[in-house]
Amino acid sequence: MTEPIISADRVGYAYRGGAAVLTDVSLAVPPGRNVALVGESGAGKTTLLRLLLGLTRPTEGAIRFEGGLLTRGRLRDYRRAVQAVFQDPYSSLDPRHRIGRIVAEPLRGLGLGAEPAKVAAALEAVGLPTDTAGRYPHEFSGGQRQRIAIARAIVGNPRLLLADEPVSALDLTTRVRIVDLLGSLCADRGLTILLVSHDLGVVAELCEHTAVLEHGRLVEQGPTSQVLGAPSHPYTRRLLESVPRLPA
Repeated sequence: MTEPIISADRVGYAYRGGAAVLTDVSLAVPPGRNVALVGESGAGKTTLLRLLLGLTRPTEGAIRFEGGLLTRGRLRDYRRAVQAVFQDPYSSLDPRHRIGRIVAEPLRGLGLGAEPAKVAAALEAVGLPTDTAGRYPHEFSGGQRQRIAIARAIVGNPRLLLADEPVSALDLTTRVRIVDLLGSLCADRGLTILLVSHDLGVVAELCEHTAVLEHGRLVEQGPTSQVLGAPSHPYTRRLLESVPRLPA
């Protein structure tokens, strides 16, 4: 059996003196199998993503990377394998720096050297011309900025992309194009995605497996076609009736 790239093993999390935000959450992301995490606002999706990114430690259970515990000593290897793209393309790029420097940031952080050829290849992979590197974020639209953020995430050839609502701040046409881009990157680069999204159309397009989070607990998970087509939990059925979908 293939070892998951990353997994949550009966994870719980509570703020000091507060109620539990996550309870007994187990979720695995195997290579080549895109996974969606869905649920209403306040369900605990962002907290779980922070745990999976190693930004916060669980109060119960464990986060595992390639089968072993995600510890401080493994963070460099983890950062090589796992990168993130966030929701807002306007706040995720430093306006003071040129795009070339922004895209090269993970290379510098990992000690790989900010090679212009790697930056150019990443920009080309997301459909942007190489002269993009010499310009500033304010010169680009929201969709182009999100492409730049994706280029920054893939420049070091990670195995897994953690994508937190990557298209929700974009207009409909741009959302479709970014979803197509993410699908192409999975096919062309062998990239795996863990997607947090309210949009079940995006989930159905990109992900083979879907997990449903309600009030910090996973209430249902399985093949996306099954979870979205024939949900077994009442909360999933309510979610299907209430959340927006990306039209075909």
